[in-house]
Amino acid sequence: MTPNDASPESTAQPTSADVGLPPSPEVQLAELQAKHTEMADAYLRAKAEVENIRRRSEEEVSKARKFAVESFAEAMLPVRDSLEAAIAAPDAPVEKVLEGVHITLRQLAQALERNKVLEVNPPAGTKFDPHQHQAISMVPAEQEANTVVSVLQKGYLIADRVLRPALVTVAAPK
Repeated sequence: MTPNDASPESTAQPTSADVGLPPSPEVQLAELQAKHTEMADAYLRAKAEVENIRRRSEEEVSKARKFAVESFAEAMLPVRDSLEAAIAAPDAPVEKVLEGVHITLRQLAQALERNKVLEVNPPAGTKFDPHQHQAISMVPAEQEANTVVSVLQKGYLIADRVLRPALVTVAAPK
């Protein structure tokens, strides 16, 4: 057998992978470029996903702000309807008007309660709380000092946050 008779497979040079040598710089460069392309693509996809999430979140916050009062407004409509009905009957007897006012007040209280607006109306003798009460004056009283004597105006909370403090008179120290 002459060297010209040999098959092409036998004349091929062994590759660096066949011999156990590290790949050539060209092969390494090609592999690194492929990895770089793959990583750049993954980065761009992740960046786009984050941008989409940010945009959707901004839209949701915008809608929440825009329609936050919707539930409260729906609860207030029956109160308005009741007041308009009272105005539409100017010749109604005082007893009927007073009954309608009481019903309207109950509607208003229910609407506020449904929307987490809670009343602050401390009974006499309650310890003065500067976070929920505003002292208008101190008066001599037959009760412990720094306790509520009377409520001049109710206060209100929205989800444990003071909307308006209760205006109270407080017992003066003896």
